[in-house]
Amino acid sequence: MCDDDDHDIARRALFVTGAAAALTLGSVRFAAAAGREEGAQETRTLRGTLPTGSPDFVYLPVEVPSGVREFRAAYTYERPSVPTGTPGNALDIGVFDERGTELGGKGFRGWSGGARGEFFVRADEATPGYVAGPVREGTWHLALGPYTVAPQGLPYEITLTLTYGEPGRAVRPTYPPSRARGRGRAWYRGDCHLHSWYSDGRRTPAEIGALARAAGLDFVNTSEHNTHAGHGHWADVAGDDLLVMLGEEVTTRNGHVLALGTDPGVFVDWRYRARDNRFGRFARQIRRAGGLVVPAHPHATCIGCGWKFGFGEADAVEVWNGPYTPDDEVALADWDAMLVAGVRDGRRTWLPAVGNSDAHRDPDVVGLPQTVVLADDLTREAIQEGIRAGRSYVAESSALSLSFTATGGRGEHAGVGERLEADRDTPVDVRLEVTGAPRCTVRFVTDEGLLFTSGPLPESGTGVVEWRTTPSYAAYVRAEVRHEATTPPLPGALAAFTNPVFLGRA
Repeated sequence: MCDDDDHDIARRALFVTGAAAALTLGSVRFAAAAGREEGAQETRTLRGTLPTGSPDFVYLPVEVPSGVREFRAAYTYERPSVPTGTPGNALDIGVFDERGTELGGKGFRGWSGGARGEFFVRADEATPGYVAGPVREGTWHLALGPYTVAPQGLPYEITLTLTYGEPGRAVRPTYPPSRARGRGRAWYRGDCHLHSWYSDGRRTPAEIGALARAAGLDFVNTSEHNTHAGHGHWADVAGDDLLVMLGEEVTTRNGHVLALGTDPGVFVDWRYRARDNRFGRFARQIRRAGGLVVPAHPHATCIGCGWKFGFGEADAVEVWNGPYTPDDEVALADWDAMLVAGVRDGRRTWLPAVGNSDAHRDPDVVGLPQTVVLADDLTREAIQEGIRAGRSYVAESSALSLSFTATGGRGEHAGVGERLEADRDTPVDVRLEVTGAPRCTVRFVTDEGLLFTSGPLPESGTGVVEWRTTPSYAAYVRAEVRHEATTPPLPGALAAFTNPVFLGRA
């Protein structure tokens, strides 16, 4: 059975849900399941047009009767040509079950954004990005997210299909362990921003695991867009040689944030903007779930990617995202300005930097770049503590290694993320040992700016670079390893960089 129904947003009232602006359309009803044969299906087709200026989320209530085995939705929308520089149509989709659409509530059952044109949910299985479980009676909500709308509007068509019958047997998820076989206190390499086919990636978890091992990584963190549904599909990827942490890339309209290393099965809502004053609530949820709050690619140029929530709730910031590009250079400068402001204002806390690949599909390189963390062991908690403390550097591959220290006149020393307690005029020797960086240049950057640049390293890529300063001249020192410049006087792309070593009395 197929009924056509037109939904005209212009005739319906806009309301605010306590988060981003949203709109709820008239409900779709299906007949009761009584007397239906096992496997019988019922379908509804709906059409409508979203105008420019549409709310962030449009909800379509679906009255689901008892006796439904599977909920399925498919959608298409028109993509008319638009003038150069004008965004075209892009429509995301997801679903909430009978528990409702309340912000941060329990009703979330999946989100695929714009990665898929169809999804299903049932007790024993669901489309990647969606949470398997029974299809219970009540009001479900299809969630549409008009990411961008062309000047001509966004005409769409949705087909909803219910399959009746006994539900399948629910599958209990198995999660990866929170530890792997480590080397005690050591440097561990990881990539904490990766996408599989459980959101908009094209690789399976197994394929990502193989690429992570080939890249010399010790740990990874799952970070699917706006869904935790993949958490139960990584247990077979983990092993003694690879720690798999679980998380989410919370993809709002005002920037993206990594929930890094949360407890298994934790979902973090994304349906708010900076002006809604809701981010702090969900940042605290991430931390209560054992995770770190890490704004991702804060200066990326994609629509909705620029970070607008501030850094007061952040535990670290992703300064380098994927192959090095100008927006990474801006993020590096912005992060350095935050370090300068911190020492100027006498703050004890500072925001460490990390780097990740954000790999989605071929030819994206897993582990380009990677964060190298000094941790007490290869466990979720130890890796997170190393990141939070800033005991880390970022490198373009496992072929590149750094050792960065500052030493005072009496032999006292400090490493990355630490403080060398020394009087203002005490000479301090800064030393960077590098391997795997042929023809690269080393730069030492302080709160006063770039104060030292070495000549190029030899073809072997191995070298030692030293510099002497004092705490009165440099409140901190951080190191950059850069490739040869292609457009002087602009510096070459990063090959690696460190978090700072702080100098002087706290």
